Amino acid sequence: MAKITAAEVNKLRKATGAGMMDCKKALVEADGDFDQAIELLRKKGQKVAAKRADRESSEGAAIAKVNADNTKGAVISLNCETDFVAKNEDFVKLANDFAEIALNYNSKEDFLKADYNGISIEDKLTEQTGVIGEKIEIGAFKTLEAPFVGSYIHAGNKIAVLTGLSKNVEGAEEAAKNVSMQAAAMNPVALNEEGVDQATIDKEIEIAKDTLREEGKPENMLDKIAQGKLQRFFKDNTLVHQAYIKDNKQSVAQYVKSVDSDLEVVGFERVALG
Repeated sequence: MAKITAAEVNKLRKATGAGMMDCKKALVEADGDFDQAIELLRKKGQKVAAKRADRESSEGAAIAKVNADNTKGAVISLNCETDFVAKNEDFVKLANDFAEIALNYNSKEDFLKADYNGISIEDKLTEQTGVIGEKIEIGAFKTLEAPFVGSYIHAGNKIAVLTGLSKNVEGAEEAAKNVSMQAAAMNPVALNEEGVDQATIDKEIEIAKDTLREEGKPENMLDKIAQGKLQRFFKDNTLVHQAYIKDNKQSVAQYVKSVDSDLEVVGFERVALG
């Protein structure tokens, strides 16, 4: 039997994040073979993952990253089962590492196959499930490309937002951050009325008509009044038409134009946990 040194145990712990005793046990079982010990820890993760597959993973960390020239952003959530794990420094670091890698991909499927220190992100998730003892998975995966992309992460990593602007102008970074904060706080359903799906529109019109009937409004007036209520819905629930939270005398679109007269919000992505 190979003699297992503290240095070897520590090396395995740094490579996998597993506990000292788990690392020592794996090295003993692998007779000192480092790669085999990693494989044993990964298999342990697979067993834990299988047992916890039906668990709810609604906690975690939502992270947004933007590339060096601010033309593309990625926002992901690394999900776990408990808030205790979500606040762990190593867990948050892993989420940040993953978000940085996500900038290079446009689909969750390709991202999960990406390399992370010699193994795929998918395998790293399985490994960490074994290390932590909770279901660990990528929840949301979204990307955004625009002439300028900015981001905002709400305190505690519970909400992360990307905002795309039509131009890279002076003040664009602050504007994108402020609009991202708006989206984080107000949770708009779409960028503008064109982005609201027909099912939502039909539902809002029907709710408005039912309310008007209860108020005794005549049937021949319902369509016209309901359309007015729908416009109010768009104003309250689409990003560019919402009242700007830092100055509710102007809309988000008006705020952006105060930065640059030609500037527009062209897209946003929001990820929230809990």
